[in-house]
Amino acid sequence: MIEPPPGAPTTDRYAVLRVRDFRLYLVSRFIVSFAQQMLGVAVGWELFDRTHSALALGLVGLTHIGPLRVVTLPAGHLADQLERRGIRQWSPGFTALSCAGLAAVSWYHAPVFWTYGLLFISGVARAFLSPASGAFLPQIVPREVLADAVAGNPSSFHPSATLGPAAGGFFIPATGGAATVYAFNVVAGLVCCAMLLGVRSRFDASAQRQKMSFDTLAAGVRFVFGTPVILGTITLDLFAVLLGGATSLLPIYASDVLHVGPHGLGWLRAALPAGSVCMALVLAHLPPMRRAGHSLLLAVAGFGAATVVFGFSQSFCLSFAMLFACGATDNISVVVRHTLVQVLTPDAMRGRVSAVNSLFIGASNEFGEFESGVVASWFGPVAAVVSGGVGTVLVVIATALIWPQLRKIGRLDAATATTG
Repeated sequence: MIEPPPGAPTTDRYAVLRVRDFRLYLVSRFIVSFAQQMLGVAVGWELFDRTHSALALGLVGLTHIGPLRVVTLPAGHLADQLERRGIRQWSPGFTALSCAGLAAVSWYHAPVFWTYGLLFISGVARAFLSPASGAFLPQIVPREVLADAVAGNPSSFHPSATLGPAAGGFFIPATGGAATVYAFNVVAGLVCCAMLLGVRSRFDASAQRQKMSFDTLAAGVRFVFGTPVILGTITLDLFAVLLGGATSLLPIYASDVLHVGPHGLGWLRAALPAGSVCMALVLAHLPPMRRAGHSLLLAVAGFGAATVVFGFSQSFCLSFAMLFACGATDNISVVVRHTLVQVLTPDAMRGRVSAVNSLFIGASNEFGEFESGVVASWFGPVAAVVSGGVGTVLVVIATALIWPQLRKIGRLDAATATTG
């Protein structure tokens, strides 16, 4: 049997699962993601239950924006200078500490002000975690299976994101409050830290390191803006998430529109990742995308259309189906964007470029939650969701016209720097 040359794309779609360190990384990611999805349900339900305010839900996103704006670029620089495994290891530890505080706030019914303060601390940890995670895979898997690793990376996140919200929706009423969910997050964070000790990464400790300066921090931004394909895909996702995200308003839909309570909220939160899981399985068994650019644009347009239908729906089954469709289409977008960022970026800059990616997408997630909360408080949740879905479709059209290079993207596993 003739072996492919090093770096050549492999035809074995499951070769990456035979990499020990990748398997260990996936398991640790599953555990912490499962806990964080439970956390999202608990925070949203408890805040709305205590305040009955859409703006209170929107402020959760605003609380996370500050750390993202201030910390993410320096975190990307550190991810290029230090061993990324170490950053990935201590970040869940800080999240565990903040969850211990949330458990105390919930148990003693302390003012909700403390909830936002603790979420700010977890936001700082997330700001360090995202660039290190985005740049970590090339250090633990060979390049020839990198595209499959990026596509398979959601295989740990999406099942946890499907089961986690349902588990959170079950434990909140079963245990009489959200404190148990917060405590579970403390344990999960510590377990994740311990598991990452066993992951071996190819970190070159002898490589020349750069001192942090404005020039080194801005290098990732310059690379993104100098690579039209990466800039276009990130911008598309940024505005799609900013306008089309309905997740932050799900507690209102569960309580006041669909009348399904915390159990129903858990299932609604699980619908998006369930759709992503199914799409990930489909993509894993299909040949590599031949026209990834067209697939990306159609997927984001489908995300916007499904969001519009969800906004108008008053049926739990239809709402679940539309959120499922949002998750499926979003998975296509994530795979295309993440693969292009990994393949087209030199390893020495992956941390900083991943930081820019995290800054754009993370800020749009968090600011999108705030925007949805503000619009819902003014015009109602239906208007907030429907207008966001329509805006997403319009963004797809504008992106296709501004960056025609996106329509020309072919196979992801054959992408090179010249693609941009």
